[in-house]
Amino acid sequence: MLFLNNCTRTFVRKILALSNECLYNKNMNTEIVNSNYTTQEKLQILADAAKYDVACTSSGSSRRGKKGELGNAEACGICHSFAADGRCISLLKILMTNHCAYDCKYCINRKSNDVKRATFTPEEICDLTVEFYKRNYIEGLFLSSGILKNPTYTMEKMCETLLLLRTKYHFNGYIHIKTIPGASDELLASAGYLADRISVNLELPTEEGLHMLAPNKTMKNILNPMGKVQSTIASHRMAIGKSAYMDRSGGNKFLNAGIFSDASKKHFSECLNAQKNDTAISQDSQMNRLESYKRYTSLDHALTWENANQLAPRDMSQLKRSFAPAGQSTQMIIGATGESDYTLLQTTQALYQGFDLKRVFYSAYIPLNEDKVLPEIGTPPPLLREHRLYQADWLLRFYGFQAGELLSLEQPNFNEMIDPKCDWALRHLEQFPVEVEKANYATLLRVPGIGPKSASRITYARRYGRLDYDSLKKMGVVLKRAHYFITCGGKQMYHTPIEASYITRQLISVDTKDIWNTQHANESFTQMTLTDFGVC
Repeated sequence: MLFLNNCTRTFVRKILALSNECLYNKNMNTEIVNSNYTTQEKLQILADAAKYDVACTSSGSSRRGKKGELGNAEACGICHSFAADGRCISLLKILMTNHCAYDCKYCINRKSNDVKRATFTPEEICDLTVEFYKRNYIEGLFLSSGILKNPTYTMEKMCETLLLLRTKYHFNGYIHIKTIPGASDELLASAGYLADRISVNLELPTEEGLHMLAPNKTMKNILNPMGKVQSTIASHRMAIGKSAYMDRSGGNKFLNAGIFSDASKKHFSECLNAQKNDTAISQDSQMNRLESYKRYTSLDHALTWENANQLAPRDMSQLKRSFAPAGQSTQMIIGATGESDYTLLQTTQALYQGFDLKRVFYSAYIPLNEDKVLPEIGTPPPLLREHRLYQADWLLRFYGFQAGELLSLEQPNFNEMIDPKCDWALRHLEQFPVEVEKANYATLLRVPGIGPKSASRITYARRYGRLDYDSLKKMGVVLKRAHYFITCGGKQMYHTPIEASYITRQLISVDTKDIWNTQHANESFTQMTLTDFGVC
């Protein structure tokens, strides 16, 4: 048996040398070695393979530089370089391997695809990170991976990489790691201590969508680690005298109706408990989905601060690092399946409230694979829809809106021609116009064209004198949108009718250029990596 294995290895090496490509082992029973590729060639393959993952755009972690260590992290965010399509490349964004034992239909790296395969060693990733950082190419590392052998083995290699970076290379900079669903709790704990942010990709908002496009994944396997990370972060924060919940914008304390308010959290918990006790309080199928989130993250099996600390490796426990100080995030694919904006937004709100996520990212699906259940290759990615969902996400996090206010079962999708706040305002014209000299902070935030900064400036300035439209413009109010919905001193800026169809036409004409640019971005749309900038 040993002789046959040696012969097989020799034959495989010959094939590799002749083809200059990695052999893809579908069974994933042995570790794949691709010594025929140089580090630069691996970087080109694996950086390109990682470009469809969305990286975080701010750190949320505060850590000063230390003598003898390399790099730091700032809570206000890391420095960014943006590609022509708006993608952030501030992080070295790579996969450890694009070999994968799974066959997700939407993924370019699925096992059934014939693509170049490569695998980084932990030492190679460390060398790249340090060298790129020293050259000021990057400010941190974003590490994800395909499934090599199995989730536990892959996660072991990723944790080994992070441990080397923190101990041997003394890298103190920002690290974002995508954990592998199905890996052990010990590895999840290790990743949390070593990285600044952890994410587990939800990918699709429903169990049905996962079953159809990702048969190797289940909602339970994805949400279980998400719940464990959330409970561990909460326990650690309480252990050091902080609130159990992640820090949010200071303006949220004035938004009693927001999703992060105490009343909203209490209502969310009551709904889940009612569902758990089979007490029907709503006919909305979304509530059943929220209950599944809670069931999959039962605190009976969640990590606590104490046992997570015990799970940490000996050489890592001496680092005395916080557990995922920048919180956790997730990503959902837009346009691969037929879920409505309402479903996506309800899922987003449930994730924020149930798992205290720092961010939910959206990724417009780019057709890469031929499959009857997927959009045809050449179909433009829904970039405008992705943009509107990001705007709606901001309304949830900073403007005090609930998902049920923005959309409903009767109107499950946004009007893509106008932004979600304008869309909501036009459906609730009975609440307008708003008098800016009298309205409170929460009411001002619901006016299109008024954001948190301008709302704060208005509430502060009106204590010292009368306001006019010129002063509102100087405060940052976007009057081309706001003037339809406000009065100042009892007067409109222009004599315009408060009528939905008229205002809609005017708002669309105002944003025509931006809408066109977003809709036609696919004509020159490419996902960019470091290789596009001559870094590799």
